[in-house]
Amino acid sequence: MKVLFVNENIGGHASVHAALRRTLPAHPEVEPEFLDVPAPRLMRRVVGGAVPGLGLLDLDLQALRAQLALSRWVRRQIRARLGTFDVLHVYTGNAALRSADLLRAVPSVVSTDATTETNAYRLPYREATRFTPAAIRAARRFEQPVFDSATLVLGNTEWVGASLRKTYGVGPDRLRVFPFGIVAPDLGDGPAPGAVSADPLPRLVFVGRQLERKGALRLHRLHQEHLADVCELVLVTTEEVPPGRNVRAVSDVTVGSGRLWEELRASAVFVFPSPIDQAPNAVIEAMAAGLPVVGLRVAAMPETVPPDCGLLVEPDDDRALVEAVRTLVRDPALRARLGAAARARFLARYEATTSTRRLVETLTEARERFAARSPQDVR
Repeated sequence: MKVLFVNENIGGHASVHAALRRTLPAHPEVEPEFLDVPAPRLMRRVVGGAVPGLGLLDLDLQALRAQLALSRWVRRQIRARLGTFDVLHVYTGNAALRSADLLRAVPSVVSTDATTETNAYRLPYREATRFTPAAIRAARRFEQPVFDSATLVLGNTEWVGASLRKTYGVGPDRLRVFPFGIVAPDLGDGPAPGAVSADPLPRLVFVGRQLERKGALRLHRLHQEHLADVCELVLVTTEEVPPGRNVRAVSDVTVGSGRLWEELRASAVFVFPSPIDQAPNAVIEAMAAGLPVVGLRVAAMPETVPPDCGLLVEPDDDRALVEAVRTLVRDPALRARLGAAARARFLARYEATTSTRRLVETLTEARERFAARSPQDVR
């Protein structure tokens, strides 16, 4: 089965396809071609750029314009490859906004970790306004045909699956829901060493960029005000980290170097107070390392981190966030228990070999469903 994998190639989407590349060799029945959307050149940057003034009001349709520019390139590439693949997989649907007719013409699966409806209020680079609902309606004019045309639609969380069902009308016959996983080193069973360490200053660790929008600067402030005497804060990021007592920045983590896993395994608690992420790979990596997670009760975080794997608090509750961290810092046995459960949940649900197997099954199903359709079938 020849599969064309179209990768929107933004943020964690690149990590998804890196995991696919590593795990697909276990499926010799699949002959993959990966189409990675390149970084935008001048024209795409101009077309997709924010408009001063209108951008502050979320009236410039910046996200939609950028997606349409990207999807124009994708359409040309798919058309040039028609007849060379058996199934088309697009992640995410934004890359196919101009290709609904092509999705309808071939066996196709569109996967997504968010819809316009769920994502419009969580963009890391702009605030939502009272005009955001109008922007959502404009984007849906292009997005809806993508979900209507795909043979199957795959939501990566129950949270986005609910949006696909309720807002976009994707029926249960065409909707599949399961997460994409990651590749982690074989770290053995049980919690991370730091989760049970008797060190008088257990380590909190955060991983990510966009420190302000992802809550890391808030975490830094709360650590300095309430926690600096009882734990160390490690921020793994390429951005500049404010100085502070018992604060350390780690900026030399590169893909494949192993440094990330070293830092995770030496830590006691993973703290990710981001109000904008849905089900971030950083949290899944921490769970793979056997760390209990402290985060916010937003988007798909409650289904990613259930109560036996970590502590989630309301987004604006500083006191609850501090107390959740303090609870785990003070209780090594609780850290060990939650960390072991987090590791077990990763192995059962988020390990890439499992998700790749399920994706291959979905692609095979799409091919068979398409072949079984009669010419009169219309969705």
